[in-house]
Formats: sequence, C-alpha cells, structure tokens
Amino acid sequence: MAKAFNDRTTIDLFANEKSRGRPKTNPLSRKDQLLVNKRNQIKRDKAKGLKRVELKVDVELFNTLNELADTYQLSRAQVIETLLVTQINSLSKLDGELCPELLELENA
Repeated sequence: MAKAFNDRTTIDLFANEKSRGRPKTNPLSRKDQLLVNKRNQIKRDKAKGLKRVELKVDVELFNTLNELADTYQLSRAQVIETLLVTQINSLSKLDGELCPELLELENA
C-alpha cells in the first residue's frame, strides 16, 4: 500500500523522517494546509446556507467598495451583500415582486 505524502493519520509511517531546525507545528505542508482550510471553509459556508458568487468590476468600483468597507469596518463581501439586498428590497417594494423593466440592465 502506497502512502500519500499528506496523509499524517498513521504517524508510524513517518517515524523515520527527521528534519533539521525548529519542529513543525503542523505536519502538513503549506500547500496541503491551504487545501484543508479551503475545504473546511466551504463546509462552514454550506452549513450556513451561503453560496459563492464571483464578479469582475472596474478598478474604480473596486476602490470604492474598499473605501466603504474601511469606513463601515465591514468586509468587502458584506458591503456588496448589503448593497444588493438594499437594491433588491427597494425594487420589490414597488410592486411586490421584481420588475425586469425597472432594472435597466444592458445585455453585455
């Protein structure tokens, strides 16, 4: 049976590995730590009912979002979510549901 390098559950497989210098506080490499942390973050977000949304914005808008986040001591994601929820609520209050003609979006 081959051992995976990032499998540290059976410590006896690694008893003969000696390293110089300060002992590691985590047996995984930095790359493997990042993978584990990302997997755990996705699980936490899923448990909270959150979904990932990515978007590309102009540099000026990005800077404005950062300034708002700094001003209100929020994360950029929280600022974007607040703006979106506020806009959607204001649009849906007009007629009880979203009206596509009020959005005035251009087809990109």
